Amino acid sequence: MNGDPVILEARGIELRRGGRTTLAIPHLAVVAGEVLALVGPNGAGKTTLLLALAGLLRPCAGTLHCNGKRVEGRAAVLAYRRSIAMVFQEPLLLSTTVFNNVASGLKLRGVPARDIKRVVPQMLSRFRIADLAHRSGRALSGGEAQRTSLARAFAVNPRIVFLDEPFSSLDPPTRETLMQDLETVISETKTTVVLATHHHEEALRLADRMAVMRGGEIVQIGRCDEVLNAPRDEFVASFVGMETLLRGTVTAIDDGTITLAVGNQLLAAIGQARQGEELLVGVRPENVTLSREPHRGDTSARNVFAATVAGVAPRGLFYRVMLDCGFPLAAYVTGRSIEALGIREGARLTASFKATAVHVIRRKP
Repeated sequence: MNGDPVILEARGIELRRGGRTTLAIPHLAVVAGEVLALVGPNGAGKTTLLLALAGLLRPCAGTLHCNGKRVEGRAAVLAYRRSIAMVFQEPLLLSTTVFNNVASGLKLRGVPARDIKRVVPQMLSRFRIADLAHRSGRALSGGEAQRTSLARAFAVNPRIVFLDEPFSSLDPPTRETLMQDLETVISETKTTVVLATHHHEEALRLADRMAVMRGGEIVQIGRCDEVLNAPRDEFVASFVGMETLLRGTVTAIDDGTITLAVGNQLLAAIGQARQGEELLVGVRPENVTLSREPHRGDTSARNVFAATVAGVAPRGLFYRVMLDCGFPLAAYVTGRSIEALGIREGARLTASFKATAVHVIRRKP
């Protein structure tokens, strides 16, 4: 994405309701060809920002620029809206066939009939609904209806597609297959996408960058791997799945390695700190290794602890194992590991993780 032009830019966007500021975005740039995910809990302002970026919600202050030109005035706003597409959480379909629903955006833009007959079947095939072309849009399942909405959006070859929680009302199998197909279409068409979701897993799957929102503000933005592994604060860390968050006091510093007292244990991390400083540290559950054998010095991990299993719960394809190591620690394991290690409540294991897997969050001055 480096060097790609900025296709959409928001400057100083603010929205106020009832005397309260509900959206405050000093600056946000969307790069051509990228997928930007707006993530955060319910009420964080994701949909509000998405609507503002799509020109469907007029902010109290700030400006919107598309390809360097300010989107201002009725004619410019209408032209901008015609150049984009939006898909909502609940599919909005017309009382006509799937073919006509997908064709509707093209017809509104004055696309010739011969081009419509060429483009629509292509999009129906891409979203695997070609066999539904003559079915009524009112007689579709939730997944079929959302596929139709997505096909309609991409059919107009938009500059940007805005997606507002497009998978939230779907069952897991339908959600997975639709996400796979959408991922393929985005890759093939190189379409710029802005996605709003409260599932950080969706952002990691589809997006190049992630903007974490809270209270109408963007609290961190960056590449997905950056936000995932280097969250700026406790809120971001918790939201992106860093399930183990611990407070500790620095007891020693040695060439970039920090030793912290956490509970009744000492924990090693890589970072900068001061002697006696209180820090928040986080460990992602997928970075924790469990074994049945006691530690015999045959691991490169600096952090090795005797652990007691406090609980086990399914997490999609994995299991979340909660451990008591003198501090609480979460780990993800496969079903095969559950059996092989005899993981059950009360079982004794060894938990280990590298010092580089410990993320240090320093308190703001």
